[in-house]
Amino acid sequence: MANLSLRGIVKQYGAVEIIHGVDLDIQHGEFVVFVGPSGCGKSTLLRMIAGLEEITDGEFCIDGVRVNEVAPAKREIAMVFQSYALYPHMSVYDNLAFGLQTAGEKKEVIERRVQHAARMLKIETYLQRKPKALSGGQRQRVAIGRAIVREPKLFLFDEPLSNLDAELRVQMRVELSKLHADLGTTMIYVTHDQVEAMTMADRIVVLRDGVIAQAGSPLELYNRPANRFVAGFIGSPKMNFLDGVVAGRTANSIQVRLNGGETVTVPAAAQQPADGASLCVGIRPEHVELADGGLPMQVSLTEQLGGNTVLYGALSAQQSMVVQVVGQSLIKRGDTVPVRLPQASCHGFTADGLCLAAASR
Repeated sequence: MANLSLRGIVKQYGAVEIIHGVDLDIQHGEFVVFVGPSGCGKSTLLRMIAGLEEITDGEFCIDGVRVNEVAPAKREIAMVFQSYALYPHMSVYDNLAFGLQTAGEKKEVIERRVQHAARMLKIETYLQRKPKALSGGQRQRVAIGRAIVREPKLFLFDEPLSNLDAELRVQMRVELSKLHADLGTTMIYVTHDQVEAMTMADRIVVLRDGVIAQAGSPLELYNRPANRFVAGFIGSPKMNFLDGVVAGRTANSIQVRLNGGETVTVPAAAQQPADGASLCVGIRPEHVELADGGLPMQVSLTEQLGGNTVLYGALSAQQSMVVQVVGQSLIKRGDTVPVRLPQASCHGFTADGLCLAAASR
């Protein structure tokens, strides 16, 4: 088993604090993805879990045992890096076996584990090749296999697919998800790509400036973002944000007058915020509807993707708007189309970025 507990984890480099008191629990068998922009602290946090970075303050436990001072080799953790880091003079078999050989494992144990990993990753026919004779995807499989043969409690992945082309990344995402299902081992995966996070994770941890902005299942973060940062980071194309002020309210909603004069209704508790307060309306491009009587949007660019069409444009007051419609569309640049923002799909964000409806949806 590998249940992880992080309590008040802090990382400082001199006087500069990079990680600011992170609290997080990860259960055995979970596939957890750390996601966020460059510099948010996700790789630093992963390296502290691995023991490659010293923890400045706080406590990190595996299965209830404090491991802050435990050496990386003693934590029963296997890590896969962005670079394959294979030994170029060794065969694939020897690359897979090397860690076990240096640990003094018996030959029959090494043979069994190497063959098992090779079958699982479909690299049996490559065992006698050198890394230079492999494609990028095959090399990444070998790097993953080198972690599998150790039979660790915990797998750590630090942006392992970023060196692959787009098609191969999709293929490897599927294979890693299958691998997790087959092994049932706890996995933590770091990426800046929110699509990887959405498609692979049981739970996503969104990091920003060294703190957790929100943690939850992919659909929880998509449907109920706690703040504007998470709302804008999760989802592609990203959420639309329209600035305005509170102009009225009902028991379960607030009317927002946008900067261009248009009025939009968002779900929210009646007591917040006050009339006249600044409020940002967020809505995902796929939730915007083309409907007669809607707000006029002037189209500046059309992307035809075959299965759907993405329209880029603006409302009055130059508030940008992106609309994604199912199927193919004849709408072209320069057209004006009516768009409707359904109340149930709108999110209200206060001046400090918190989502009004986060507690009520």
